[in-house]
Amino acid sequence: MPASTAHPRVIPPRESRRILLAAQGLATPPATRSGPASVQRLIERLGFVQVDSINVLERAHHLILQTRLESYRHETLTGLLEKDRSLFEHWTHDASLIPTRWYEHWKPRFARYADRADRNTWWHERLGGDPAPLLKRIHARVRVDGPIRGRDLEEERSDDGGGGWWNWHPGKAALEHLWRVGKISIAGRARFEKLYDLAERVHPEAHARSKPSIAEHLKWACHTALERLGVATSNEVAAFWKSISNVDARAWCDAAVARGEIESVVLEDLDGKRRPAYATEASRRLARVEPWADELRLLCPFDPVIRDRQRLARRFAFDYRFEAFVPAAKRQFGYYVLPILHGERFIGRIDPKFDRATDTLIVRGPWWEPGCGGREHQKQLKTATNRLAVQIGAASYQCID
Repeated sequence: MPASTAHPRVIPPRESRRILLAAQGLATPPATRSGPASVQRLIERLGFVQVDSINVLERAHHLILQTRLESYRHETLTGLLEKDRSLFEHWTHDASLIPTRWYEHWKPRFARYADRADRNTWWHERLGGDPAPLLKRIHARVRVDGPIRGRDLEEERSDDGGGGWWNWHPGKAALEHLWRVGKISIAGRARFEKLYDLAERVHPEAHARSKPSIAEHLKWACHTALERLGVATSNEVAAFWKSISNVDARAWCDAAVARGEIESVVLEDLDGKRRPAYATEASRRLARVEPWADELRLLCPFDPVIRDRQRLARRFAFDYRFEAFVPAAKRQFGYYVLPILHGERFIGRIDPKFDRATDTLIVRGPWWEPGCGGREHQKQLKTATNRLAVQIGAASYQCID
């Protein structure tokens, strides 16, 4: 790959859309193989899968995976997390499931969390004015009794009786703090409730690895992010793992261009604006992939292609807002709206809810984008909605206006 040119290659929106969708596993039909190896490979391809507590339809991580895997099963993911330990749970931009092969690259994050917590009023309010004795006591309790749940420590109180936001009593807050700084890990979940144990017991081999140097971590963060985005600005590279600064990401990318490892390009937005960016050699191949358009895909609000709302608007001309935390009267579409993907275009959205009492998937909408919603789209939406109902275990589905 050439290091740089006087006139960088311009990547128009249609090409950048194709690159992103292909890189994130949405340009081809859902894979028919959905065993442990397939699920592990997919998560490594995506980089991580976000975990979210909202269960009005299905947990976010399951929705993300089943969009790309035809016969995905929950227990497959549970086995990777709790038996094989090839995945671990921690933070990227939010709580996520991450390949354990990269565990050492969370050690710099553990250290940053520890430093911030020492100076953070929020944590001190929940752990008490002098949190050290509480943290030491909870860590010892986990060593003796683990795996344990937050509710197992409800009797714990800090010296000043500090309260608990999100119903976080001091014992639960101590567990969360110890998890974020890498001293304990999530060993599993029971009805989505976390079970905590010592990190060295949950991931002994990964826990024993050395912390990477600053240069090693920077290279890993930029290289792996670009592999999974294909083409991106330096800010998008930094935001992927949310583990490095924008300045450091830009400096590494510029140096990588000079070494001939990646290419300096220009991203053109739908409004004609142009922004400096970087592309991998693979991006040229990904741009040629014809996006699968035989069926519609219903994407989770936390899907990696969706979560960057500005990128979604710039490349796809799709204005999406997650409205779960918007007061009901002010919502434009609904609580847990799923964007509808057809090929390389987002053509509408629906607002589904799983009524578990009646075993029915209830769907409000659809709301079509201009020029969409014809007979063929409506037929394909019925197929996609039926597939969603089957995947979440609903016996039937009902569409309402």
